[in-house]
Amino acid sequence: MKRRKASYLIPAMFGMLALNSPEAGAGQYSSVVARTNNNGKSVTTPVAWGASNNVVFMGIGGTSPSPYSKKSDGAAVLGAGIGDPKEIGVQVSLISLDVSAWKEYSTSVHLFRHLEDGDAIAVGVENVMLTDGGDSGKSFYIVYSRGVQDESVVNKASNTTKLHYSVGAGSGRFGDKSPADILTGKGPHGTYVFGNLAYEVAESFNVVTDWNGLNLNAGVSKSFEIGNIPFGVTIGLADLTDNSGDGVRFVGAAGFGFKL
Repeated sequence: MKRRKASYLIPAMFGMLALNSPEAGAGQYSSVVARTNNNGKSVTTPVAWGASNNVVFMGIGGTSPSPYSKKSDGAAVLGAGIGDPKEIGVQVSLISLDVSAWKEYSTSVHLFRHLEDGDAIAVGVENVMLTDGGDSGKSFYIVYSRGVQDESVVNKASNTTKLHYSVGAGSGRFGDKSPADILTGKGPHGTYVFGNLAYEVAESFNVVTDWNGLNLNAGVSKSFEIGNIPFGVTIGLADLTDNSGDGVRFVGAAGFGFKL
C-alpha cells in the first residue's frame, strides 16, 4: 500500500508563521480597530490574512511520525506577498514536499482582502504540483477570519486583539481521507468544513486549535524579532481524534518574513 506522506498537511502551516505581523507588511488598520496579533493562529488550516506589500517569507516544517509510518516527513516553503489587502492581496508559495530529496515541488496561491473591524476573507488553492510525484491532489478553499474587537480581549498597550477565529470550507485534503484511512474503516470523507481558534495567553504567545475537516489538532505559537525581521515558531499535536490517521503525532513549523 502506497504511503500518503504527511506533507499534505505542511503547506497550510506556513500561512500562520510571521505573515500577519504589521512589521512584516500586513495590511494596516485604523487606530480605532485592534490589529491581529503577529503569532500563529492555526496548526493545519488556512487563515484569511496573508502576506502582502512585497513581503518575502521562508519556512520549514514537519511531522513525526507520518501517518501509518514510523518515519518523519518534512517540507519547506519560499513565498511572497504582493498587492494591497484593502483591495486585494496575493500570496504565492513555492513548496518542496520532500526536503530529503528536493525533487517534488508544488505551489499554492492565496487571494485575500481585509474587511472592516479586523476581518478578512480569502480564497486559495494548495498543492498544485509542478513536478512528477506527490501523493495528494490540489485543494481549493474559501475562508473567513476575524480578530475579535471586544475590549475584554484587546491588548490596549499594543492595540492588538488576543482572540482570533476562522471558518472555511474546501475540497481535497479538507475532506478526502487517505487510502489507509479507508482500509482501516475510517470512511472515505470528512466534513469539508474547517475552522481554527487562537488566543494570546501571554505576550507574543498564542494557544491554537483547529479542525481541518478530518481531525482535531492543537498547539502553541510564539513570535519574536531578530533585528527588524519577524520570526514565528508553531508546534503542536495532530490527529487528536481517531477520525483519520493511526495516532497522535507531533507537528511543527518555523519561518520568517521581511519586506523588500
